[in-house]
Amino acid sequence: MVIPDDAPGRAAAIDVLRAGGIVALPTDTVYGIACDLAAPGGVERLFAVKSRPADRAIMLLLADRGQAPSLGLIGPAAQHLAKAFWPGALTLVVPRRADVRLPAALTGGEPTIGLRVPDHPSPRALATAVGPLPTTSANRSGRPPATDAQAIADELGDGLDLVLDGGPAAGGPASTVVDCTGELTRLIRAGAIDPALLAAVLDAAGLPHGLGGSGSGDVGR
Repeated sequence: MVIPDDAPGRAAAIDVLRAGGIVALPTDTVYGIACDLAAPGGVERLFAVKSRPADRAIMLLLADRGQAPSLGLIGPAAQHLAKAFWPGALTLVVPRRADVRLPAALTGGEPTIGLRVPDHPSPRALATAVGPLPTTSANRSGRPPATDAQAIADELGDGLDLVLDGGPAAGGPASTVVDCTGELTRLIRAGAIDPALLAAVLDAAGLPHGLGGSGSGDVGR
């Protein structure tokens, strides 16, 4: 079912998520498919819908920065970067909290978790209602992301319970992904946010990093 991404549509999506369903929704980059983190088997169903390899982790979209400490250990570098670039196209990989049980499929067996606050009201509204959303791009694994709601419905078919139609995808580069798990923050994937901007924030905070700039030391030579 494809419905508009408006207040009634988001309310319907929240009901579907709470019932254990899979929802496709617009974000500030591409469309994603999401489930309720608390739904039994929800993450596994996400993998099945897009035929994603089981060893590839899925990120969580958050409502705001305040949700991050409930899932991960947010050190000084992650705190400064989140404050500067969230909401936005920056994914922070941080150590997962040992005292919080997460589906094994979510993290690909790693002791880390990827977190992002998207610059789009739809996923933030859903995450406000049901909590952090395990989300992956709305396409079959290995294929380019679908760019509109109907294309997603056609490609993923009966694997989806609801599609929120927010118009054509914003497109552009994917989120920049950085590793904040060690002493030096490092780039995992280049994307929408220039690493030089990230480096400038960490330099201003006096934090070492491996992103280039004055805080990088010998890293990257």
